[in-house]
Amino acid sequence: MTISRRPAVGSTTGVRRATLSVAVVTGVVLSGVAAPAALAAPSADAVIAEVYGGGGNSGTTLTNDFVELGNRGGTAFPLDRYSVQYLPGSASPTSTWQVTNLAGSVGAGARYLVAEGKGAGGTVALPTPDATGAIAMSAAAGTVALVNGTTALTCKTAADCAADPRVKDLVGFGAATVREGSPTAAPANGTSVSRAASLADTDDNSADFTVGDATATNSKGETAGGGGDPGQPPVDAKIHDIQGFTRISPFKDKKVGDVTGIVTAVRGFGSSRGFWMTDPNPDSDPRTSEGLFVFTGSTTPAVAVGDAITASGTVKEFYPDAPATSNYQSLTELSSAQWTVGSHANPLPAPTVITPDQVPDVLAPNTGGNIEPLPLEPAKYSLDFWESHESEIVSVSDARVVGPSNSYDELYVTTKPQQNPTPRGGTVYPSYDKINTGVLKVQSIIPFDQQPFPKVNTGDVLTGVTSGPVEYSSFGGYTLFASQLGAAKDSKLQKEVTRRQRPGELAVATYNVENLAPSDPDTKFAQLAHGIVDNLAAPDVVNLEEIQDNDGATNDGVVASDVTLKKFTDAIVAAGGPHYQAREIDPVNDADGGQPGGNIRVGFLFNPARVSFVDRPGGGALSSVDVVKDHGKAHLTQSPGRVDPTNEAWTDSRKPLAGEFVFQGRTVFIIANHFNSKGGDQPTHGRYQPPTRSSEVQRQKQATVLQSFVGKLLTADPGANVVVAGDLNDYQFSPALAKLTSGGYLKDLISTLPAAERYSYVFEGQSQVLDHILASAALRGVDYDVVHINAEFADQASDHDPQIVRFRPSAGNKLADWAYDLADYVDQLLGRTAPRK
Repeated sequence: MTISRRPAVGSTTGVRRATLSVAVVTGVVLSGVAAPAALAAPSADAVIAEVYGGGGNSGTTLTNDFVELGNRGGTAFPLDRYSVQYLPGSASPTSTWQVTNLAGSVGAGARYLVAEGKGAGGTVALPTPDATGAIAMSAAAGTVALVNGTTALTCKTAADCAADPRVKDLVGFGAATVREGSPTAAPANGTSVSRAASLADTDDNSADFTVGDATATNSKGETAGGGGDPGQPPVDAKIHDIQGFTRISPFKDKKVGDVTGIVTAVRGFGSSRGFWMTDPNPDSDPRTSEGLFVFTGSTTPAVAVGDAITASGTVKEFYPDAPATSNYQSLTELSSAQWTVGSHANPLPAPTVITPDQVPDVLAPNTGGNIEPLPLEPAKYSLDFWESHESEIVSVSDARVVGPSNSYDELYVTTKPQQNPTPRGGTVYPSYDKINTGVLKVQSIIPFDQQPFPKVNTGDVLTGVTSGPVEYSSFGGYTLFASQLGAAKDSKLQKEVTRRQRPGELAVATYNVENLAPSDPDTKFAQLAHGIVDNLAAPDVVNLEEIQDNDGATNDGVVASDVTLKKFTDAIVAAGGPHYQAREIDPVNDADGGQPGGNIRVGFLFNPARVSFVDRPGGGALSSVDVVKDHGKAHLTQSPGRVDPTNEAWTDSRKPLAGEFVFQGRTVFIIANHFNSKGGDQPTHGRYQPPTRSSEVQRQKQATVLQSFVGKLLTADPGANVVVAGDLNDYQFSPALAKLTSGGYLKDLISTLPAAERYSYVFEGQSQVLDHILASAALRGVDYDVVHINAEFADQASDHDPQIVRFRPSAGNKLADWAYDLADYVDQLLGRTAPRK
């Protein structure tokens, strides 16, 4: 599954956003416990616009912490008798709110700067503040409130603060206990949390604020000076000098002047506004880019494409998070810039036309460390190729879509249409050392009222030319910010429909339904239900992953999911499907990862008209299922039962659920799974190559526990029918799957498909495997299918595609199995689909 990697906002191109997901892999499952969200009404006028707590800390530029206010309203907002107050992120019983009194007013659409504690470091003072305090705020986590009054607040929880009518606005940043909605991502010494330029207030801090450069602005519109020595004169430099031949500018944190170029594109919306300029007189070094982004923050720059610019400012390396610990690459940009326009309507430098053979097939040098200091080799490595064209205009023609458009208004194309293509138009991810280097993310910098962002599926084509500046983004790697966007051509990709099982076949499916909760719209339930009925042909058993509790991601101690499951099974009946029954085990509250309060779990749906479930008591959140042998046959001690749930392998992760089923007199063991996510892995396109996949350690432990349990079943009965299925959050070539298939107990059925068809998920344009069905040798006539109905489409009920296996279970008796198989063969010849009597 995928929890939102970024705030979901409208035209978000270029918004500076904090990252949660990594690598070429799955959506992230976050774990942990959070306090109830604050629910105060959004402010219509004065709000907190920016908070910075790293002032004067080691390695920072600004000397002071600050709080910046903004006014969304149409008239000045008086601040007399108001204050800003600060509470530590993890407030103890003895913690108190610290107060800075305010005076004057914040004008309509204006800012108001409150200077706070000063540290020993930093080189640049804030612009003249409108109010001054001495609060030493944390750089990483805390709560700031705008308060109608000057008496210190006493609330210590989000709910209590939301109920205090004196609180005008509130932001909890980092791991703050007191916050509105969810807290913001964590800033660091060199970054702040800031609200979008529109000052939109939804009372969800994580949606309203993003992490980026600290940009203190006072009521006069004055901003802090650039980095480095304030008295340092600027050094004249050309763009290629600034870019240099490594990823880090030789002018980093220095002032430069006489930077000349032609404006090639403008971004006039979002919180990362600015313009790109290119020097029309390049040098002869293919490693040095001739393009540069000029960052203007929340201010729309007064320039036009074709303007000849002479600029000065401070060279910065922008990271989406703390530079010292970031796993991502940086963007070289000009900050705190001033410029003059020499002339207008100049011809633009010719774009770099990207052809199928131009981008290298190898991703990056395999150094085992940080590649930033290395000289670029653009003819050898694809990451180096794109870096050598950073902020230049590039163009692609008739580009095939390999990752559908999403809610963040982005899509992925391939510049190498013959690189590992899938039969349905995607690009399959074959191994760790064969990243598809042709994949390129596309966003738009064209205002959506001029050209709406296209809604496209995998295999569609952006016809004609798509062009614009290219730069690195932590969300998907190098990105073409389109100032010219090709027209979408529909490839008519169809959602797949699998065949119905025959009377003698048992059909078992697995489906990650992506945080399904009763609060989800009826349309989601209906779409998922039709997927099961129409596309999966009503399997006999469905393993479900990511079923949430009865009130979804409300963190109030509720763990039961009967309401969720009933709403889903009712939707299946309404879609024309069978009356499924459900089996699951409620987890310990907030112990299984996922959205705090959501309590996602795995479970079974089964059609009692076709298959029976053996209910055997004793299963619980912390009780462990075992295997017993009776008359030569294996049985579970609990059904349903959790597999070794107290083992540390399952910390903050879902526990496998084992169930015993009977189909036409034959016992079948099915184990539903949802392994830990890839959260914490370094990204494939980051500055560390090869990336460290730290999350693999836990999945290998989980695979070890599960493989041992399957071994118990097959030791007790070597002919047992065993199906292991679910979202294993890992690839078919991963160490976890190698462990799970070791010993010869299980076969991973994805490996039976042609290589180009091995995928169930699309992430950052790479079609890949996260979901699996594994089968023991006793299963006969195995017919396996990945049913593509979600991952390749812009319209998704889930981000995963379901899978299904049909098979004839063994009775452990050759003569009985022969007769059974003969009857199934007759059914097949006659086309029978009705259940056998």
